[in-house]
Amino acid sequence: MEQRSQWGTRAGFIMAAVGSAVGLGNIWRFPYVAYENGGGAFFIPYLFALLTAGIPILIMEFTIGHKYRGSAPLSFFRMNGKGAEWLGWWGIFVSFVISTYYAVIIAWAMKYTIYSFNMAWGDDTGGFLFGSVLHLADNPGEIGGIVPGVLLPLLLVWAIAFIILLAGVKKGIELANRIFIPTLVVVFLLVVLRAVTLDGAAVGLQAFFKPDLSKLADSTVWVAAYGHIFFSLSIAFAIMITYSSYLPKKSDITNNAFITGFANSGFELLAGIGIFAALGFMATQANVPVGEVATAGVGLAFVVFPQIINEMPGMNGIFGALFFLSLVLAGLTSLISICETYIAGVSDKFNVSRTKSVIIGVGAAALISLLFATNGGLYLLDTADYFINQFGVAAIGLIEVILIAWAFRKLRVFETHANEISDIRVGTLWRICLSVITPIVLGWMMIDLFRKNIYRLHDTDNGNYEGYPDGFILAGGWSVAIFAIVMALIFTAMKWNKKATEFTDYDNR
Repeated sequence: MEQRSQWGTRAGFIMAAVGSAVGLGNIWRFPYVAYENGGGAFFIPYLFALLTAGIPILIMEFTIGHKYRGSAPLSFFRMNGKGAEWLGWWGIFVSFVISTYYAVIIAWAMKYTIYSFNMAWGDDTGGFLFGSVLHLADNPGEIGGIVPGVLLPLLLVWAIAFIILLAGVKKGIELANRIFIPTLVVVFLLVVLRAVTLDGAAVGLQAFFKPDLSKLADSTVWVAAYGHIFFSLSIAFAIMITYSSYLPKKSDITNNAFITGFANSGFELLAGIGIFAALGFMATQANVPVGEVATAGVGLAFVVFPQIINEMPGMNGIFGALFFLSLVLAGLTSLISICETYIAGVSDKFNVSRTKSVIIGVGAAALISLLFATNGGLYLLDTADYFINQFGVAAIGLIEVILIAWAFRKLRVFETHANEISDIRVGTLWRICLSVITPIVLGWMMIDLFRKNIYRLHDTDNGNYEGYPDGFILAGGWSVAIFAIVMALIFTAMKWNKKATEFTDYDNR
């Protein structure tokens, strides 16, 4: 029997899984998605999506990793040979691409944690970010040179990730999450408590929670709910399969999935309260509707929030530092999990030590991440993020459930495995969610995405994503998504080490 690292405790695994799920998107994406899709009414499709897609897929991926005890490619290989292995590598190379730019955003957050104490961004927060911090090029496609102010914190981010990953599963990843996750919760709670006491906070919270029930009749709102749940829970990144492969034999699969899913959603709700309380304050100060200041992503974190901090009475520097520290902590826990996918994959496939795998994987990702620390880095980051998520993660999830449910017909096998070791039993409804509901919703998402983005290439009125030129979209967007698939096929074609084929799963002992 092969020796595989294991989590020290169940709590350690759950914290690591929650740490992977809770990332930058929870803080800067979910609040705005909820707001623009019906406010309080959005929680109905959101909860429905969580229960019919998010948690069912978590259970499936936890079961795959636990049953086959390998990285994503090894687990799929053990499930159905080379015909399934490529799917694991596809997820890994999507994760690899994401890690290269995700680390850069964490580096920005580190800088802004320091900037907060004296509000170095001044009154023109947008000009400070794009000019003083990023030295952003005038046009997409202009790479320019390395920005030293971004390079230094980026190297620190990779150094932290390298040390944690080198220490292993129990002494590295588990220990780090035991420190980072409680710290993140405490820090962000302080941010929320301060935000809800600001003048105008109630206005922001009303905008966030006020239900627009008419939105429930809009199919795009339901698709948005499924899309957000899918990206939020780190499913189809190869992460949850990898993490669950380190679980001991007697592990409650379904309970772990429910705890992870609801913990992630609980943090998203907390983030929504904090963000919109602060936006309500900003709107009140400017005497404008909340809708005029509400935004998401980089703009919210590094332009709008510094503006809010500028207007806050008393100890605003501390508030800013806590907010950006929460971004750093949430980012690091997710980055560690993303990197672990390719570290485990390389180690399993080529039978190399963890140390070598960490050096190869983290080293390659850190080197490529330098592209995003250049003058044109933000343009590259924005385009790569959009295309690798939309045409990588969503596509993998769709193909994964279709193959497992309909081609490999493994759902009953996984149902039996999960039920034997779990308190909450799954059955017909779980199989329907994975074989019918999820493929229909994700299939519609993918058709719509391809239609919009391919049409944009020939649409002179609306143009490409963010109005970028065709050449830049092809080089920085489509080519990135295609790169992940091509690399997956190349790695699948390589031979496995003999040790990987010597396997007896838990059910056959």
